[in-house]
Amino acid sequence: MLAITGPITSNARDAMMPTMTRLKTPLLYATNYEGGGCDRYLFAFNTVPNQELERLLPVMKQKFGSSFYMFGADYVWPQKMFSTAATLIEGMGGTVAGTEFTPWGVKEFAPVIRRIRESGAKVLVFALPGADGITFIKQAEELGLLADVTVAFLGFAETYLGAFGPGKGQNMWVTVPFASSLDSPAVHDFVQRATAAAGGAAPVSHYAFTHHNALKAVKEALDKVGRVDREALVDGLEGLSFGTSTGPLTIGAKDHHVTLPMFLARTQGDGSRSGRPARRDRAERRLRLRRRPMAGPGGRG
Repeated sequence: MLAITGPITSNARDAMMPTMTRLKTPLLYATNYEGGGCDRYLFAFNTVPNQELERLLPVMKQKFGSSFYMFGADYVWPQKMFSTAATLIEGMGGTVAGTEFTPWGVKEFAPVIRRIRESGAKVLVFALPGADGITFIKQAEELGLLADVTVAFLGFAETYLGAFGPGKGQNMWVTVPFASSLDSPAVHDFVQRATAAAGGAAPVSHYAFTHHNALKAVKEALDKVGRVDREALVDGLEGLSFGTSTGPLTIGAKDHHVTLPMFLARTQGDGSRSGRPARRDRAERRLRLRRRPMAGPGGRG
């Protein structure tokens, strides 16, 4: 075994890392997370707080208002994301009207929705993945919350599109390293190849893109060092730069987090749409993206 790509949750990654380090086997982690991972054998290929929050929150404040409510699942990723978000919101002159975490499996969100409405917040920073998050957004829409509050949806991807019902789930904002609706030949080619590999129509999200990048990095790193073993792979990955379908990607030589183009996105119409770049940085059924360059460290090392 040369390396492992995965897992999904931060808890699983943290549980795996002592074994990965003991076995001196690289873990190629391609899910967005709370940052802070630092190990010779850990490489992060998706976004961390500075890539998402530092770009998303100022736009939300400018467009929708300075009062924020934060609601998410009760585990490490939302907890640390919200801690970072609170600091950023206060630093740019905004206010946090409330912060709540929920256990998995809740089916009735009316009390939370009522508290969010009564808080007067104009922006909801949302970090509740999966089926629970879909349930919440559906209920928030049914109860009229989304007419007054705009969602900054952390971790949103094309896999959610269509899940909220026809014409629902509109104008939810996110920053992502990729969207399948980006209008460029390289992105079109990547989407076509990914769809073909899946055997037919399938959503191609930034998770597919970042995991693809992790595997491509292995080839590029081994070509760079000229031999095939685990330590050679680590050495080759450190400081590696190569092209992707959205632009150049660079892996930090010390922190093992990536610098790559980022995009500001929002759901619109029957899905999501994409447009301008956000900013190049370590890491808008169409996602509308707006792109501008990003900069800043991806993690700690």
